[in-house]
Amino acid sequence: MEDLIRVPPERFGEPLEKVIEDILKVGYDYKGRREGGYEGKLDKDLGVVLAITEIREIKDGTVIAGDGAAYHNTIFSALVFKPDLHEILDGEVVEIVEFGAFVRFGPLDGLIHVSQITDDFIIHDKKRGALIGKESNRTLEVGDKVRARVVAVSMNPDKIKESKINLTMRQLGLGKFEWIEESKKKKQKKSKKSKKTGKEREKEKPKGKKGTEPKKEDKKEDKKEAKK
Repeated sequence: MEDLIRVPPERFGEPLEKVIEDILKVGYDYKGRREGGYEGKLDKDLGVVLAITEIREIKDGTVIAGDGAAYHNTIFSALVFKPDLHEILDGEVVEIVEFGAFVRFGPLDGLIHVSQITDDFIIHDKKRGALIGKESNRTLEVGDKVRARVVAVSMNPDKIKESKINLTMRQLGLGKFEWIEESKKKKQKKSKKSKKTGKEREKEKPKGKKGTEPKKEDKKEDKKEAKK
């Protein structure tokens, strides 16, 4: 990443790299705008900046008349997070509402609509704060760990909380962690059962009778008849 960093005159005596690192990470307000303060910001193309990891290059500064500050073109590295369409994410349920569950993964929240939780009909238990499957009796509550797939992304750089990320758990290998584990065990049990029945079928197959060798006496009689 690259940006023009304004170093205020009151910080001229401090180590330049340390000052620029502070500005990039935390930032400060100047004449109604925010200088730096990248950490926690949402970039439409890059995603959420989680951390400034390295200052790679600081170019010579330029002092602008009437300002008094030094402006340094700076190249730096950052750790970013941006959910991609169809990406599978692990998160934690942070809120249950009538129309679905909000899941937090890293710095962002996504919504799993009730229609995208399971194939079962979902009932909202307001008192308990849970979503419950009518037939399966499976429950989804705050604090549950889930695995979901991103089906829609709309990022809002100005208001990060208004970014919309829609998720689904109605696919193989997705859902609440306990549900995934249950499905794995059922699959393993079914696989073992099918192997067992295969072996039993082999045992039940009728064994063919082996042909018996003619007695020696019979062989001799056959020879005599042949001579006659």
